[in-house]
Amino acid sequence: MQRNGAVALIFHAVVVTFMLAPLVVICLVAFTPANTLTLPTTQLSLRWFEAVFDHPDFVASFVNSLRLATIAATVSVVLALSAGLAIDRYQFPGRGALNALFLSPLMIPHLVLGVALLRLLALIGATGSFAWLTLCHIMVVMPYVLRLVLAALTGLDRSVEQAALTLGASPWTVFRRVTLPMILPGVTGGWLLAFINSFDELTMSIFITAPATVTLPVRMYMYATESIDPMMAAVSALMIALTAAAMLLLDRVFGLDKILVGQS
Repeated sequence: MQRNGAVALIFHAVVVTFMLAPLVVICLVAFTPANTLTLPTTQLSLRWFEAVFDHPDFVASFVNSLRLATIAATVSVVLALSAGLAIDRYQFPGRGALNALFLSPLMIPHLVLGVALLRLLALIGATGSFAWLTLCHIMVVMPYVLRLVLAALTGLDRSVEQAALTLGASPWTVFRRVTLPMILPGVTGGWLLAFINSFDELTMSIFITAPATVTLPVRMYMYATESIDPMMAAVSALMIALTAAAMLLLDRVFGLDKILVGQS
């Protein structure tokens, strides 16, 4: 096995430090007892975390984001499974174009999507609707699920499915008892990535949310335009902790290498 040299290790250490340093600083600032964005020097305090939970707008926005991300990720899994099976198993005209269409939201800037969707929702009179906001998020996060589902289906041993069919199992039973368990790591990873991306989405959401459907990232942006205090750091630390916990759980259950890289 080839080992990395000293230069490569130093480079990797610099990159990792550059990526993690802002997160560490934000998490430390969240525990400051001061009223400004400063690092705690004498003691740690939870006052800003308590302020977050005492702020009704932040709590309501968190509930909106949690509900929105859960629904968007779950519906995306159902749609991506159907689309992935059709694209992987069948040859039909426009197969490549359909795959490119489903993945196209990954290539379009969310700023452009936000402006376009705002105009569309205004034309059909659907501005402020939570259902339409959910559909917009589904469109944005579904490609993440589809990519992992297609990767899982590509590495699937079809002989196991054929053996089940030969033994008399119905197509639905084969899918439920054979296919789905074998691609479950990819499906679960796709759901989690879709959930995280929907929960953290700001650029598009800021154009299409209404006062009753403001998500947590949009609420943070609105709050930051008015004042900057350690409560923003506390909210950011909570979001970092939520994302890290989700990724750690996924790694413990399935393994991130198996889900994201495809290693067995």
